[in-house]
Amino acid sequence: MKVGGEHFRTIWLKPGNDRVVQLIDQRFLPHQFVIEDISTVTQMATAIREMHVRGAGLIGASAGYGMYLAVLEAADTAAATADFDRQLADAAERLKATRPTAVNLSWAIERVRAGLAVKQTLTVQEKVKLALCIAKQIAAEDKDNCRMIGQHGLSLIEQIARRKNGQPVNVLTHCNAGWLAFVDYGSALAPIYAAHDRGLPVHVWVDETRPRSQGSKLTAWELGQHGVPHTIIADSAGGHLMQHGEVDLVIVGSDRTTCTGDVANKIGTYLKALAAQDNGVPFYVALPSSSFDWTIRDGSEIPIEERGAEELKHADGWHDGQTVEVRVAPEESPAANYGFDVTPRRLVTGLITERGVCKADEKSILELFPEHAS
Repeated sequence: MKVGGEHFRTIWLKPGNDRVVQLIDQRFLPHQFVIEDISTVTQMATAIREMHVRGAGLIGASAGYGMYLAVLEAADTAAATADFDRQLADAAERLKATRPTAVNLSWAIERVRAGLAVKQTLTVQEKVKLALCIAKQIAAEDKDNCRMIGQHGLSLIEQIARRKNGQPVNVLTHCNAGWLAFVDYGSALAPIYAAHDRGLPVHVWVDETRPRSQGSKLTAWELGQHGVPHTIIADSAGGHLMQHGEVDLVIVGSDRTTCTGDVANKIGTYLKALAAQDNGVPFYVALPSSSFDWTIRDGSEIPIEERGAEELKHADGWHDGQTVEVRVAPEESPAANYGFDVTPRRLVTGLITERGVCKADEKSILELFPEHAS
């Protein structure tokens, strides 16, 4: 995607220095566009935990590059093979502890470790090259998968556009599942970008997505950069719009989806699904296959991240050229800040993946991904 007319991914190797990973620090958006240099696994763990980067696909890509940095560090300091392996194991655990809900995190980490384990006879420098190769593969696959999600989801928007005879297709989305949440293209926003680029009239209702406001900060910024018509709404306004026929389609992303079709996504997604079902609005989840958890059958098994109360009790904004933070709740009041909820498969119209669109049930999912059938 483009920022100010220039193409960017969300994460890449620093030109001329492959010991440094660069990423867009999303904490400063939409007010400042900041590129951060990451050169250690500790820095990458902080970037993931403190949400310099966020979103399922980007968390996975960042973890892949984090393991590459861990291999670099071990290559510089490990005195023996046992020390090298121990340092990698420690790095893997540190990275896994940063964000427990997004399955892409552990998937990417174990992919790098498994790749290295197969090649036990490699020299240290060969392991460095292999880790970098795998990290690049993870990022490239994320981009390609999201591009295909856009193409498969485009047909859904085209069908609605034909029925509306030139009137805009109104899509509601929750949180940010655009290119900022992945390496490029995005998941939930990929079909919208594809439709806009095809010349179809499309308009997006953008949930603000409290408490971190990824919708009003990130999704709105993305859509604006791409020229897609959109309107920011309060999180609680979606049901009202559906009741009045102002929503044709809901598309959201996923941080983890079970092999049977239950979907974990940003807190508040479940309520949107309930409102959509009550008003006969199609509710789709867009996700690459890396966001499936093939080991979990029921959504109740998905770990739900609980973040700090300060995110609920404080808000930040832009004033006089700088970011400021203010308290918006009584200081003495406790707050519970659940990061995600689970939408049961019965409320999901379908899943949009890189291999096509399917129903949210085990049989349909495994027809698209038969290699995961037991």
